[in-house]
Amino acid sequence: MNFTFQSKKLLWALVAIGFMMLNSCNPDNDDDFNVADKYASTYSAKVPLEWNKLMLDIDRYAPGYRPPAAARMMAYTQLAAYEAIVPGMPNNNSLAKHFTALSLPAVETGKEYSWPLAANAAYATSYKLFYPHVNLSYFDKMNVLEKAITTEFSAKVSSEVSTRSIAFGKAVAEAVYEWSKTDAAGHEAFKNPRPSTYTPPTTGAKGEKLWQPTFPDYTPALFPYWGKVRTFALKESEKTAKPPIAWSEDPNSKFYTQAKEVKLWVDNATDEDKWIAEYWSDDIFELTFEPAARLISIANQMVEEEQMKLDEAVELYAKMGMALSDVAVAVWNSKYTYNVERPISYIRRVMDPNWKTLLNNPLKSVSGMTPEFPAYPSGHSGFGGAGAAILTHAFGTHEMTDDSHKGRTEFVSKARTYTNFAELGVEDAYSRLPLGVHFRMDCDEGLRLGYLAALRVTQLPWKK
Repeated sequence: MNFTFQSKKLLWALVAIGFMMLNSCNPDNDDDFNVADKYASTYSAKVPLEWNKLMLDIDRYAPGYRPPAAARMMAYTQLAAYEAIVPGMPNNNSLAKHFTALSLPAVETGKEYSWPLAANAAYATSYKLFYPHVNLSYFDKMNVLEKAITTEFSAKVSSEVSTRSIAFGKAVAEAVYEWSKTDAAGHEAFKNPRPSTYTPPTTGAKGEKLWQPTFPDYTPALFPYWGKVRTFALKESEKTAKPPIAWSEDPNSKFYTQAKEVKLWVDNATDEDKWIAEYWSDDIFELTFEPAARLISIANQMVEEEQMKLDEAVELYAKMGMALSDVAVAVWNSKYTYNVERPISYIRRVMDPNWKTLLNNPLKSVSGMTPEFPAYPSGHSGFGGAGAAILTHAFGTHEMTDDSHKGRTEFVSKARTYTNFAELGVEDAYSRLPLGVHFRMDCDEGLRLGYLAALRVTQLPWKK
């Protein structure tokens, strides 16, 4: 048969259409796909957002996971989620080469992945590994969330893509967990948060009285060896705070003046002071999530408000987790280096034997409490500084209304509004003064360490 040129063009067009139709009828053939259409940036932040919301619920009731162990858990789980989708983030680097001994699986070249499914598997696997001891009801919640997200996103890809993506996310999470095991001081430390092997020193080299378990509950020291935990970005030389103000009982001394400020603030606290002190507390196990998780709560609100994409949100959470973890190491290392006594001990001994803080536990009807570790520097201040700096790095100058405790009835739960994240972090830090549990120097140095931890994390090689 003698085909004309136009006839041949028509024939080849029909053949091409036939191949396209054949390929579309074979959902498991994903060797040919538009990579750009499958970047992590094309998906919403639903997966990390839902998992981090669930984490806030678990954090409130997870034994042993108060600060700083909770911050460390957040860092490893958020890193796993980041590494599970970074192959779909063309402008970002994996951080595996930066972290010694972290060996991660690789994606199959030229194969399609569903990054929401990979992230979902990474979060689900991580939480089940890091929370082996929580109430079984939380495992049910994890399974329900994992299944719901798997069902939703598996329906959008072939079974081959779904299986491959889930397997990759799970493998990454398991690899990150194995790396966590190489940090003996931190891994599973939640199982023994108050080791009986630790006896706090009573007197310093210059005769100063040092921290001892405090009135009224006299709970033993929490995580006294946390300074040995591995950091993600802080250098070893940056893990120790500047020396505190010299201890003294002289009424003309700077130390006495700082104690007097705390006493006067508590004794004359206004309703606003009490609200701020209580609003940021997050000190009581099973009453609220702990103070590191508070910054994740604020990040959740920003992820929703800004309608962030999957890649943006996972990177934000990874940076936040690492900064919170690193500042926790620096703060706790410094606490047990200097062993500065708490205001409650100093004031009751030197100024007023009947004085109490404003920190109460409504679950056990105990009043006038103080957290169970040395004063200097402040952990809340470290978390507030680190979190505020990471949020500023991500969003710039941005007004923020925090409703972390919306709906609570045990305390004043209405939202507070800030002109920027720095203001939010500072209020978090200095809320410890009207509460009566910290000196001003504790908050000053905690903030500095938080800012430094955030800076070092943002300096990691995130971008190509």
